Amino acid sequence: MKKKELRRIFKESRKTLSIDEIEKFNDLILINFQKLELPFLNCVHSFIPSLKLAEPDTTNIIRFLKFKNPHIKIAIPKVDIHSGNMIHYHFEDDMEMITNEFGIDEPLAGEMITEKEIEMVLVPLLAFDKRGFRVGYGKGYYDKFLARCNPYAIKIGLSFYDPVDEISDINAFDIPLDFCVTHHKIYAF
Repeated sequence: MKKKELRRIFKESRKTLSIDEIEKFNDLILINFQKLELPFLNCVHSFIPSLKLAEPDTTNIIRFLKFKNPHIKIAIPKVDIHSGNMIHYHFEDDMEMITNEFGIDEPLAGEMITEKEIEMVLVPLLAFDKRGFRVGYGKGYYDKFLARCNPYAIKIGLSFYDPVDEISDINAFDIPLDFCVTHHKIYAF
């Protein structure tokens, strides 16, 4: 199936999820995430989930990572709409956030983090396939970012859904995930 059709299907499907289902799925995703055998990490990038878009919540995953390693740096993105790139900031609990034009919270300012410092990325997605390719929201921000990341960075998607068989219009710019964590299981690619 093509990306455009998958975007439509999964955006609509997310709209049908109840608050209780989302909370349950988030709890199960956290349980499965905790089963991943991850190396010692100094810096992890996480998207800030949008409630409006019914995205998986990364908050408890970040808490878990900080519990395991209190010195870990969590990087969060700020989108530069003009360049199509993302800037990454060290997340602090008290940092001032603003809502961008896509309705997503992002930092107003802070300590910047380079892509090369990032050792793991929690990647937002709408759908993914059995090969680890993902369908995002179509703007290409994460594809550009992942291409500039440390080549050894672990890429982990979070999804409320299991994979589709195949995304048929993958191109040379699409970067596959290493794992995708759902409420059912961990998919390794």
